[in-house]
Amino acid sequence: MATYDYLIVGCGLYGATFARLACDAGLSCLVIDKRPHLGGNCHTENRHGINVHTYGAHIFHTSNKAVWDFVHRFADFNNYINSPKALSNGRLYSLPFNMNTFYELWQVQTPEQARARIEEQRFQGEPANLEEQALSLVGSDIYTTLIRDYTKKQWGRHPRELPAFIIKRLPLRFTFNNNYFNDRYQGIPIGGYTAMFERMLAGIEVRLNTDYLENRNFFDNLARKVVYTGCIDEFFHHSYGQLEYRSLDFEHDIHEHENHQGNAVVNYCDDSAPYTRTIEHKHFENSQSDVTVVTREYPQDCTPGRIPYYPVNSEQNQKTYSLYKEIASSMPTHIFGGRLSEYKYMDMHVVIESAMNRFRSERKQSAADLLPL
Repeated sequence: MATYDYLIVGCGLYGATFARLACDAGLSCLVIDKRPHLGGNCHTENRHGINVHTYGAHIFHTSNKAVWDFVHRFADFNNYINSPKALSNGRLYSLPFNMNTFYELWQVQTPEQARARIEEQRFQGEPANLEEQALSLVGSDIYTTLIRDYTKKQWGRHPRELPAFIIKRLPLRFTFNNNYFNDRYQGIPIGGYTAMFERMLAGIEVRLNTDYLENRNFFDNLARKVVYTGCIDEFFHHSYGQLEYRSLDFEHDIHEHENHQGNAVVNYCDDSAPYTRTIEHKHFENSQSDVTVVTREYPQDCTPGRIPYYPVNSEQNQKTYSLYKEIASSMPTHIFGGRLSEYKYMDMHVVIESAMNRFRSERKQSAADLLPL
């Protein structure tokens, strides 16, 4: 007889959200994760009084009040506004693309002037690849200065070799507004994401350093249902082929001064540096420390042993994923959720909303099926 209602594989945002909702509904859960810590890629670690985002910058934003209220159960959020800078050919530019960016590029001062500069540079015709798609949206100056080389580093190939649909649109903001997101709510959990996950999973059994795929039959027999948040192709032993992901390497440096780059995030948009961005973590929470921690991000191919971060959204990968999705949908005892199982890039709030929606659909099933053990 099963010991738990749900076995949840992975204690990132999807798994932790599902576990919390199930526990609140009186259902029993066991959460396992092969890593030695909570939070998945949202994990933070305190170094010198600074909450370091171990796996890259995670800035929470949403317009969904239900999601915002949910995360506020477990953390207070500050009022951090994401306003990254972009460095290209020795000059700094504002992101996202807005009137500050256009002034820095062309010294134009009005939206009409900026629109005219972009319009005269646009690619005309049906875009056949990412390069032509970007040129059709923002013109040649923005593309060559801020997109082309960054994209080459991010995806490991020239934009001409990438499909156009990867960037269906690029936001152009014709105001002097450097707020990267348009969402109503935005911030960083005060005290770091790890503390938030500890509260989210309070009272729920969690086993770390535990690999589900190494002993799948044993774990499947522990619960009536399994919530799986890992790579879907790995779950099915790559039977239809291996899905492509991009991975990241991180270098964390401690600098013996209070302020290194003056901003939390700086993107490196030319090819003079092999990394795509640097993150100075203390600026996320205005941490007071005599030193500062700066992280460089290096995109890599996701070879065996690396952590998968970004699905490579090609037509072939989508065809392969659809085969895995079809098998997964025929397994009533398994739920596949989150970035890796759904093979798509999702912001944090989207992951939480997805877990909420899935649990809501679970509750609509027959009462007998959902009665606690």
